[in-house]
Amino acid sequence: MNTHLLAMQLMAAQGCLGAFDTLYHHELTEALPSRPTARRELAIHAVRATIYSALFIGLAGWSFQGGWALLLLLVFGVEIVLTLWDFVVEDRTRLLPATERVTHTVLAMNGGAFIALLAIGTPELMALPTALVWQPQGDLSVFLALCGIGVGMSGLRDAYAARAIAPQAAPALHFGDGEQSFLLTGATGFIGQRLVRALLRDGHRVTVLTRSPRQTAWMFDGRVECVADMEELPLSRRFDVVINLAGARILGWRWTAARRAVLRRSRVELTRKLVAWIAAAQHKPKLMLSASAIGYYGVQARGDAAELSEQASPQPVFMSDLCREWEQAAQGAEAYGVQVARMRFGLVLGTQGALPMMLLPVKLGLGGPLGCGTQWLSWIHVDDVIGAMAWLCRKGGSVGGAYNFTAPQTLTQGEFNRVAASVLRRPYGMPTPGWPMRLLLGEQADLLLEGQRVVPARLTADGYAFLYPRLDAALRSLRV
Repeated sequence: MNTHLLAMQLMAAQGCLGAFDTLYHHELTEALPSRPTARRELAIHAVRATIYSALFIGLAGWSFQGGWALLLLLVFGVEIVLTLWDFVVEDRTRLLPATERVTHTVLAMNGGAFIALLAIGTPELMALPTALVWQPQGDLSVFLALCGIGVGMSGLRDAYAARAIAPQAAPALHFGDGEQSFLLTGATGFIGQRLVRALLRDGHRVTVLTRSPRQTAWMFDGRVECVADMEELPLSRRFDVVINLAGARILGWRWTAARRAVLRRSRVELTRKLVAWIAAAQHKPKLMLSASAIGYYGVQARGDAAELSEQASPQPVFMSDLCREWEQAAQGAEAYGVQVARMRFGLVLGTQGALPMMLLPVKLGLGGPLGCGTQWLSWIHVDDVIGAMAWLCRKGGSVGGAYNFTAPQTLTQGEFNRVAASVLRRPYGMPTPGWPMRLLLGEQADLLLEGQRVVPARLTADGYAFLYPRLDAALRSLRV
């Protein structure tokens, strides 16, 4: 096999890997086109995609000889520079999931291999007269040309998205009078990133407990203190407020015994360590906001339209048990004079998190009821999550107990998709059967196929004014 043909085959593999990375990571799990902080990354992707489109189509059927061979190497050099720049921008603006890092590593290795193979033959090609010589490779050429068309369309998509992303004015939030010191866990998550930036804008000092201190410090431009373990913090350290958001992603692998142990460890055990540090600290924080979820209430029987307030009881199912244990661990701080507010989150709507994946069928025109579609879906806009946290911080010592972080408007899952289809101007009606999810996810499928009609009774009664009380306005604000 000659080196040129092998290089073309590696380039075809690069096209497949790139398509997976773009569709699964950039579009689906990370939702870059709708992420305000991804504008520069999208612009780089657009330029790289344009270059790759020309390379795929050009190399699909032509041999670059003479001066064209040298130009080809120069173009690859530009692509390498853009790739390295892309790596830097990615690390500064977001924490890449493990699958994306692995994919990028394989892409870099494969790309380096086919560039090296092309470079080996370049001296021989440069000795020939300058010309583009038609040299097709059969079906491989057709596939590479299709890859070129596809990556070109992706580049146009990224260029349009980068241009459409305008700097959004974040809601002006006030967390309390004067400068305060905050300790956060889960700061690199979807909600945590927004919270940290809101605290910094309001002039507060932020310390973050994270498994990746260097990356986290870079993410926030070095404006936060990052520690990998609570033992790194001296007991003489003073924090006014502790906000505990840490927890492994709940949706994903089946809830095997090992997976349940991971979920408990990332929530319950970490919270216990946090409370143990508070117990030993010389200066106790005045307030602790600790995350939980409306999974605390278990599942609500279909056809039951009763509204669940903070007084509703848990159920003997795993999700309910997990939230109850999580909250009990946080309540341990009350023994040391700390006011503890337990935040039971509904589905949080934002450009990250579960919403991009939920909206994918709707965007494809396949949005309809999931399962029976009558299960209740309690949601909240991410700006209201941060806004309600700021509101609780301002209230200070007068807060405590459980708070449902859900919007006043409750919808069934079918109604939710109907509103989303209307906002996106897509058809509604094609149902998605629930049994494949039940088969794939087991008990975890209850998160999607069952529901709870949860209302923010305490937030509403105490006077919190929701920014997005209705779903249509919430989705439009996110430019879904």
